[in-house]
Amino acid sequence: MELETIKYEKKEGIALITLNRPERMNAWTPLMSEEQVEAISDANEDTNIGSIVITGAGKGFCAGADIEETFKTRIDGKDPGKDTHLGQGGMPKHINWVDLVRKSKPIIAAVNGAAVGIGITMILPCDIIIASEKAKFGMFFIRMGLVPELASSHFLVQRMGFGKASELCLSGRLVNAEEAQSTGLIDFLFNEEVMLEEAIKKAKLIAENPGPQLRMVKELLTKN
Repeated sequence: MELETIKYEKKEGIALITLNRPERMNAWTPLMSEEQVEAISDANEDTNIGSIVITGAGKGFCAGADIEETFKTRIDGKDPGKDTHLGQGGMPKHINWVDLVRKSKPIIAAVNGAAVGIGITMILPCDIIIASEKAKFGMFFIRMGLVPELASSHFLVQRMGFGKASELCLSGRLVNAEEAQSTGLIDFLFNEEVMLEEAIKKAKLIAENPGPQLRMVKELLTKN
């Protein structure tokens, strides 16, 4: 599997996906989305893998969409249908990210730094969100004249409640890790040095359980 924007490793029953554009704070691109889907699909098909961890390389988790990469054919005036090798601009049309994550083996997001825009919306469907003390979160869409994506308005209300979710989306402000934990936006908070280790530890604990039943539990939680 040749990958340009992520790293994909398998060890001790865990699949580790690392967003790997540290020079751009792991800013999202359509190719990154395609490669994430490829890695998650591979992990789901591998009977030796029980759960998945997603994290970021360098100081950031994901600084939102890379505007130049995501909309480059619109910026240069060309047909916007050639942004990726599958011929879709923005989020590839063949990808239903929320459906993929909810039907996947258990996924833990290990947020090591800033997660804004799609950097936060991509992890909201994950089963568990763990963050380091240096993590920050922001729903910046309103500041760009946009509305939240990837069913994030649904998942935010589930996690935080209506009022706190409304304030986060309507203000577009940045939230630190402590506030994120106190409001339910994230589930666990750890020191930067041990955060990924703790995420992998939880992933291994989950992976010890029978795979079919793990998927059933996820389906029940999704339907609720």
